[in-house]
Amino acid sequence: MTTSILRLYLMQVASLLPINIPVPCYLIQTEDGKNILIDSGLPLDASRLPKMPGMAEPHMELSVIEQLAKLGLKPSDIDILICTHFDVDHAGNHALFTNAEVIVQREHYELARSGHARFALVRDQWDDPALHYRLIDGDTEILPGLTLIETSGHVPGHQSVLLRLHERGTILLTIDAVAMQTSFTRDRVGGPMDMNADDAIASTQKLLDIAQREHVALIIYGHDGHQWPSLKKLPEYYY
Repeated sequence: MTTSILRLYLMQVASLLPINIPVPCYLIQTEDGKNILIDSGLPLDASRLPKMPGMAEPHMELSVIEQLAKLGLKPSDIDILICTHFDVDHAGNHALFTNAEVIVQREHYELARSGHARFALVRDQWDDPALHYRLIDGDTEILPGLTLIETSGHVPGHQSVLLRLHERGTILLTIDAVAMQTSFTRDRVGGPMDMNADDAIASTQKLLDIAQREHVALIIYGHDGHQWPSLKKLPEYYY
């Protein structure tokens, strides 16, 4: 199948301690020079972060801005910002990307805009009037080799990412639909952060089917501290 994807960068912007859960963002670059960012990480102002039960404060590493700068990129160079969902560790810096087309599932956007408390902490970031949104409904191919997969459960309107690279083959970013590899089974149960356990299970089964049907070569789980050390991180990339 054709693809316009040139490379995929993985960026770890923070760790949730004490069990070293990675907080990632991703950058896709296309053959025609587009820069596509997936999520924007925790907010730069760590004082606004919630205290999570059983965890110390996040260890902040290089921010998404600092990591993009390693590639000579500024926020204004991002053409598309894919919003997987508006949790604080995924949408903390959206307001910096006012030049980008911001793509989110309509169901998720409307739930967040309704005032749901879960997404209020960084509402000033994802609800900035300078952002240019494109609302989509369900699985959507954004460009050749890049498809967004609707995977509700963790939150309504969550989306995962399927992309095809010339050398590495097909890669699936489960994001928070499947945070850990141990949950990528047909008998998984809902997690404590999932708003709807039944939908989370259904979305896992959907991704399992996609992984089999599309002959996925690499699955990257949303926050898997065991997998993360084995993966290439910026400045390395998958191609």
